[in-house]
Amino acid sequence: MAHYKMEQDDWLIVYLKYLLFVFNFFFWVGGVAVLAVGVWTLVEKSGYLGVLASSTFAASAYILIFAGTLVMVTGFLGFGAILREQRGCLSTYFCLLLVIFLVELVAGILAHVYYQRLSDELKQHLNHTLSENYGQPGATQITASVDRLQQDFKCCGSNSSADWQHSTYILSGEAEGRQVPDSCCKTVVARCGQRAHPSNIYKVEGGCITKLEQFLADHLLLMGAVGIGVACLQICGMVLTCCLHRRLQRYFY
Repeated sequence: MAHYKMEQDDWLIVYLKYLLFVFNFFFWVGGVAVLAVGVWTLVEKSGYLGVLASSTFAASAYILIFAGTLVMVTGFLGFGAILREQRGCLSTYFCLLLVIFLVELVAGILAHVYYQRLSDELKQHLNHTLSENYGQPGATQITASVDRLQQDFKCCGSNSSADWQHSTYILSGEAEGRQVPDSCCKTVVARCGQRAHPSNIYKVEGGCITKLEQFLADHLLLMGAVGIGVACLQICGMVLTCCLHRRLQRYFY
């Protein structure tokens, strides 16, 4: 009877090991995805961050990068713990899974909070940025962010091209007679902003606010979806790790 129980325990341990190994592989792939989304946000979309009032969006991206890196490292540790069947490694693996889960939870809360105040922030801050900071000394990064924003989203002004009429830049001599910045033009050439005609500049309903708000909302949704997917894998992994840890404890003692 004892021999049969030992064989049954052997079978259960092997079964749990295979399950945990498969989980850990998908968990590691999920870490790569989390890291990729975070890096893509900062590298490809960092040009827009200069027009945002808060750093919450950037903070969420940094947390994703940290979580993705930690997931990949934890994944490698998990493979070693599974192969060696060491309860100490499994305990460390479980603790790291819990830490990653908490980190992703914080990132999710930040993304949710930021999404709730996204529209108000854009309406209040973007119009002020365009009217007061664009083209001013010491605001090179903001100017470049606005130019890239208008070109990438094919828009002009926060709500419409008319927003530029009262901006400090357009009213200054540096504008050289421009009615809008050159980045508003459909085909950017020097001083093309002197002619604010629909055939020459972008006349988008809702202006850049609508476009940027939709972009950030979609991006936060993507970040949240990836985080939830990895979090679900983590819960499964923690359950399997606990089961394997307990089974090994009963097996050896």
